[in-house]
Amino acid sequence: MPIIQSLLDVDFYKFTMGQLVFLRYRDVPVTYALTNRTREIRLASVVDKAELREELDHARSLRFNNSELHYLRGTNEYGDRMFSEDYLHFLRDLKLPEYDLEEIDGSFELRFEGPWSEAIYWETLALALLNELYYRNLLRKLSSFERDLVYAEGRVRLAHKIRVLREHPEIEFVDFGTRRRFSREWQHYVDRTLAEELPGQFVGTSATESALLHGLVPMGTSAHELYMVMSGIMHESEDRIRASHNQVLTDWWELYGWGLSVAVTDTYGSEFFFQDMTEAQASVWKGLRHDSGDPFEFGERAVRFYEQHGIDPRKKLLIFSDGLELDTILRLSERFHGRVELSFGWGTNLTNDMGFDPIAIVVKAVEVAGRRTVKLSDNLAKASGSKEDIARFKRIFGHGHEHVEALRY
Repeated sequence: MPIIQSLLDVDFYKFTMGQLVFLRYRDVPVTYALTNRTREIRLASVVDKAELREELDHARSLRFNNSELHYLRGTNEYGDRMFSEDYLHFLRDLKLPEYDLEEIDGSFELRFEGPWSEAIYWETLALALLNELYYRNLLRKLSSFERDLVYAEGRVRLAHKIRVLREHPEIEFVDFGTRRRFSREWQHYVDRTLAEELPGQFVGTSATESALLHGLVPMGTSAHELYMVMSGIMHESEDRIRASHNQVLTDWWELYGWGLSVAVTDTYGSEFFFQDMTEAQASVWKGLRHDSGDPFEFGERAVRFYEQHGIDPRKKLLIFSDGLELDTILRLSERFHGRVELSFGWGTNLTNDMGFDPIAIVVKAVEVAGRRTVKLSDNLAKASGSKEDIARFKRIFGHGHEHVEALRY
């Protein structure tokens, strides 16, 4: 069967961000592009280009059906309707924009161009299907018995996570692993198993289709692309580029209020974020999400940030979501439990822990109306953009550190 079987098979934040884009910035032209951060692996030497094209074409053939739209209509945050009828009507007629796929020196160049309101949905779809094609082709090289051992290893590793987490009932976590999952089938197995074995700790999944099929809560707020694209929209001057960061916070609060008010902090470095978020915003926003750099340093910095504004950090939520493994989750819980509200967005190591080395692939917004975008991050190994643009944005946002940490996920 095709890998992508429904347009619901995206991370839930694609819908929350997608509605904001539809309502305010729908016709802004945006280009997304694939980047393989695991440079030693040539994806085109493992994945057949024709097979990849077939899967991408199939995804473009899909449309939302009435049951799927009814499901989205029923999602809510604290009793309020999350998605407007205008937005759901737009989704009903959505067709994914065309893509451009080239194979160059063993690597894929994959780009998606179109109005932001349409192209935004390609990211997690493309990553999930490319990741699964990669592992399908690795499995094809194994015997039937060896393939059985791969799944047995995955179950053993999942069982170990479950046993350890049962000893720490204070830990709550969400599946954030759609983009780099081993396969759609395996992610659904993991979600279903966790819901049965850890019902009080496994609180939801970012995989919208899995949430629908397994009676889970779909989870997700926003991501770096809002800030990146906004810098291209507000590109008249360096002051406007700098102001684009808080414009995202303002737009988001006006649309969703407290219910979805968890901000990702590191697009241009967390130090800038802590300078740019006002005391009034810090007071009313629910919390923050960590996605790069040392998580322990970030947690301490976040606690100080709230305390400096006279805000009780115990009433604020911190979500850690950067390349988590079980040991890191345990140590973060030990450090911050009782000091903040705490949750974990567990990604690749949850949905792709099968014994194979993971690949770190991303799809980012790289151009907005012909203007190049930048992400700086608290770990410059995650930075995106040309060297010249990165240097310029570091100056604009006062990004002074040079921390580089090797990426596994």
